[in-house]
Amino acid sequence: MTVSQITTQLRPSQQPRLPAAPVEYDRTYVDALTGILRQYFNEVDNLTQTLLTNTGGRFLRTVCGSFQDTTTQTATANTATAMTFNTTDTAATNNVSVVSSSKITVVYLGIYNLQFSSQFQNTDTQIHDVSVWIRQGNDGGASTDVAGSNGLISVPNSHGGTPGHIITGWNYLISMAANDYIQLYWSTDNTAVTMQYYAAGVTPTRPTTASVIATMTFVSAPLT
Repeated sequence: MTVSQITTQLRPSQQPRLPAAPVEYDRTYVDALTGILRQYFNEVDNLTQTLLTNTGGRFLRTVCGSFQDTTTQTATANTATAMTFNTTDTAATNNVSVVSSSKITVVYLGIYNLQFSSQFQNTDTQIHDVSVWIRQGNDGGASTDVAGSNGLISVPNSHGGTPGHIITGWNYLISMAANDYIQLYWSTDNTAVTMQYYAAGVTPTRPTTASVIATMTFVSAPLT
């Protein structure tokens, strides 16, 4: 099925304009009114039946956003540092956007799934630790740490001049108010650890490596 066919099939039903009733009973008027209502109810039935089939979910447009960063990110040792994003992979009309480079912001309240992955590199000969956690705020205000959101990663040490690498990621379900935002924060105990961006590779040919990727997807209306 082509995109245009899907769009036509799932066109939202429009409330019909019903003709004004005559003062006295008129069969022609009643037949016309019945025909208008029958057409409207058929549209509603077709839309509902399409969405309730096994493949109906493929027609839905979910509020979501996908972002990445194409730079290497550094941090001062033992200092909370916000992860930043410079690329949006989904359209801004999906009502999830990055504000001020680091604030993943939603328009609508609800339960959201936040997923991320970060590519860490360590050029030191010792293993070093990284913490990653989230902060939440609203409408440009200050953010606060989300309890229980921190994770600890040990980045392998370098060997023979080859840096140690590890990619890590997990997801959270977060209750968001309208215009809330989430920030991903990280810290490291040594500046030899970076969130590293890599150019496209050869032998074999492979794409670039983002320093961080994050997605935010609407899951549910508020549960209470």
